[in-house]
Amino acid sequence: MSILDSLRPKGDATEIPLVYVRDAVVFPHTIAPILAATKFCVAASDVAGKGDKKIFISLLKNLPADGANDIDVHEVGTVAHVLQAIRLADGSVRLLVEGQRRARLRRTVFRKEYLGAVVEELADDEAPGEDDKEFGALVQIVRRDFASYAELVKKVPNETLHGVQRSDDPHKLCDTVANAMGLKTERKQDLLAVIPLRKRLEATAQALSQDIEVLTIQRKISQKVRARMDKSQKDYFLQEQIKEINKELGREDDENEFAELLKRIESKAPPKDVLDKAAKEIGRLSKLQALSPEAGVIRGYCEWLADLPWSAKTVDSKDLDAAKRALDEDHYGMKKAKERILEFIAVRQLNDSLKGPILCLVGPPGTGKTSLGRSIAKALGRDFVRMSLGGVRDEAEIRGHRKTYVGALPGKMLQSMRKAGTSNPVFLLDEIDKMSSDFRGDPASALLEVLDPEQNSSFVDHYLELPYDLSGVMFVTTANSVHSIPYALLDRMEIIEIPGYSEYEKLEIAKHFIVPKQISENGLGGSGLRIRDDAVLEIVRHYTMESGVRSLEREIARVVRKIAEQAVAAGYADPKKPIADFKRTVTAASLQKLLGKRRHENDLVFSEPGPGLACGLAWTEMGGTVLPVEASGFEGEGELILTGNLGDVMKESARAALTYLRAHAHDYGLSPKSFSGRTLHIHVPEGAIPKDGPSAGITLAAAIASALTERPLAAGWAMTGEITLTGRILAIGGVKEKILAAHRNKITKVMLPEANRKDIDDIPSEVASEMQFRFCSTIADAFSELLPDAKPGAKRPAKRPVAKSPAAEPTKPAKAAPTV
Repeated sequence: MSILDSLRPKGDATEIPLVYVRDAVVFPHTIAPILAATKFCVAASDVAGKGDKKIFISLLKNLPADGANDIDVHEVGTVAHVLQAIRLADGSVRLLVEGQRRARLRRTVFRKEYLGAVVEELADDEAPGEDDKEFGALVQIVRRDFASYAELVKKVPNETLHGVQRSDDPHKLCDTVANAMGLKTERKQDLLAVIPLRKRLEATAQALSQDIEVLTIQRKISQKVRARMDKSQKDYFLQEQIKEINKELGREDDENEFAELLKRIESKAPPKDVLDKAAKEIGRLSKLQALSPEAGVIRGYCEWLADLPWSAKTVDSKDLDAAKRALDEDHYGMKKAKERILEFIAVRQLNDSLKGPILCLVGPPGTGKTSLGRSIAKALGRDFVRMSLGGVRDEAEIRGHRKTYVGALPGKMLQSMRKAGTSNPVFLLDEIDKMSSDFRGDPASALLEVLDPEQNSSFVDHYLELPYDLSGVMFVTTANSVHSIPYALLDRMEIIEIPGYSEYEKLEIAKHFIVPKQISENGLGGSGLRIRDDAVLEIVRHYTMESGVRSLEREIARVVRKIAEQAVAAGYADPKKPIADFKRTVTAASLQKLLGKRRHENDLVFSEPGPGLACGLAWTEMGGTVLPVEASGFEGEGELILTGNLGDVMKESARAALTYLRAHAHDYGLSPKSFSGRTLHIHVPEGAIPKDGPSAGITLAAAIASALTERPLAAGWAMTGEITLTGRILAIGGVKEKILAAHRNKITKVMLPEANRKDIDDIPSEVASEMQFRFCSTIADAFSELLPDAKPGAKRPAKRPVAKSPAAEPTKPAKAAPTV
C-alpha cells in the first residue's frame, strides 16, 4: 500500500522519524544494524539523535520512482532505540538499533528534511497461564526445534541459543528465534506482522520446521558431494605424484607461471623490500585455487610490481646546443623557462646526482605552457607523461585505493610512471591551480609529498603499500594563477612566469609555427597560399582578444579552411590539377570576406581627454587589460559614490585618493567647499565584471583631481600604481602584461611607479621602443605631468569625450575579473 494513501490514525498515535530499509527487519527485543541510505532516512536519524533517539523502522515494499515522494512500505514496523550512528564516506549512516515494540503505521508526515511516521504502538497480549497445556507445548516445540536448527546451521551464537532455552517471556522467545533464523526478508516481515501471541508461536514453529527439513536435505546432499570430492582429492594427489615423477624424468615445463612472474619483477631491479614482498605474495598465490577471488587480487598486485619502472632510466642529453635548438624549434620567446632548462643540463654534467627541479609555469591560457613541458622532455631526451589535475577532488586519484577494495588500482602517479616506462621522465602536472577538495580528501595535500625533493624518494601509494622513488622525475606544473594554490604546495615549486605575447611575438609565432602547421594540416602543403603579415596583425588586433595564441590559431585555421574550400571548388582536388598551381594571397583587406566583420575594437579607450577621465591598467588571469575610470562631481552633501562592481581594496584606494586631495587641496586650486559641498561619483565601466586590487590608486586619484579641478588630464597617458595617504606611489605587479595591454590599445605613454623601473627590461624591445615611460615616486610628481597647469583658483571647463566605437556593439564574451 502507499503510505500517502494510508489509514487514518486509530486510538492514541505519536509521530516518530521514519527510517525505511530494503533488506532488513528489526524485531522487538533484538539488536540489529541497519543502513540509512536515502536523504530522508539520514535526516530522520539525525533528528532522532538530537531527540529521544527513537525511530520507526519499516520494510520498503517497492523502490520509489526517481523524484517521487510516494514511499511504499509495510504497515507494521518496529519502534526502535538508536544505540549508535556512524556516518559513512558516501553520506549514508550505519545505525545500531534495539527493537522495542511493534507499531502500526497510520500515515506519514513530510517535514522539511525527513519523513515523520504517525504510528499506533501495538501492545503485546498476555501469555496464557500454566494450565494452558497446548500453549506450553508450543513453547517447548519452538525451543526444541530451534536447538535442532542451530545444530544444523552451525552459525547461531551460543548466547542466543542459551537465551532461547532460558527465556520465560514467550514474546521475546518468538522475536529472538525469528531474528536468528536465516529467513528471507519477506518471511521475517510476515512474522513481525503476526500480532496475537499464539498465532505468532505457531508461525514461528512452522518456519522452524520448514527450514529444518530443507537443511536436513541439504546436509544429505552435501555428504554425497563430499564423498565425490574425496575421490577428486585422491585423483589430485595421484596427479601431483605424476608431476613429481615427470619432474625427476626432466619432463617439467620450464615456463612455470609463478617463476616467470617473479623473474619479470627481478628483471626490473627493484629494492630489496619490493623483492621480498613480491616473493611473499607469489608464494601465497601458488597455494591458492586459480579461480579464487583472492588469487585474482594477488595476481593483479604482482603484475603491477612487474610493470613499474623501478630502476630503468634514460640518459640525459648533455649537448646544450642541441637542447637549445629543440626548445627553439617548438616555442618562440620564453627566455626564462628555456634558460632554466639549459642551466639544469649544464649542472647535471657537473653533478650526476642532481635531483630534478620542480618547475611551475604560470601564465595566461594559450601561451604554450603545456606544450613547453613536452619540449623540455625532448630537449633532455627523456620520456614525457602528462596528468591533468583540473577538477580532481579525490585524494585516491593521487595515492590510489587500498587493494582491499573491489577493483582497486594505484593512483594516477604510478599509472603514469608505468606508462612512461622509465623512472626519470618529465612529468607534467597540468592545471595544478584547478584542484579542489571535499569529503573524499584533499589532493593538494597528497601532492605535498610528491613535489618535495626530500620526501618523494619514498612515495607510498595506498595500493602498492611500498615506497616508490620519484626523486629522479622532473616535475613540471602549469597554472594560470598562483592565488588558488595552497602556500605549502607553492613553496615547493620554482615559479617561472610565462607572460602574454606582444603583437610582434604573435606575428613571429604565426609566421614560423601556426601558418605552416595549418597549411599542412588542411591539405594545402605545397600550394601557393600566402598569408601576409598585415593579415596576421589584423587578426591579432581585431579578431582575437587574448594574451596567448590559441584563438589566433583557430582564426588562422578558419582562414586556411576557407581557402581550401576555394581550392576544391576550383577543381584542385583532381589529381590532374596539381595543388602547386593553386595561388592565393590573404591580405588584411580580404579578411572580412573570410572571417566576417571585425569583432574587437579599442572601445574602452577615450577618444579625447575630458575632466574626470583617466585610463588605468589592470591584470587578469587572461593577461593585461585597460581600465578606464570616470569621475564626476556635482552639488551635494560631500558623499563618495562608487560604482562598477568594485572590490573592497579598490574602494579603499578611492577613499585614500580623496583624503590625499583634501589634504593637498590648495596645491590644485581647490577649497574646502570643493569637497563639502559636492558629491563625487566614481564609475569604472563594464560593471558586470568584478574589479579589485590596489594598483588603481593613482588612476583613481587622477580621475578625482581632474573632476574636482574640472581640467582634463594630459592626453594619451595610461597609469598604474598603488598610493598611500602621504602621497607615495608603491610598486605593483604584472607590469609586462599591463604594458602589452596598453600597446594593444594604441596607448604609447605609460606612467609607472619608480620602484618598477627595473621591470622595463622584461618588455620586448619592439614594444618598448614605441612606448614612452614616466616613473613617479609621489602623486605630486605624477600630477606635474598629468595636470601641469593646475594652479590655485584656476578652472577650465571641458566637454565630455565620446568613446571611439558606437554604443550598439555585439555582446562580448565574459572576461576574467581583473586585478588592478
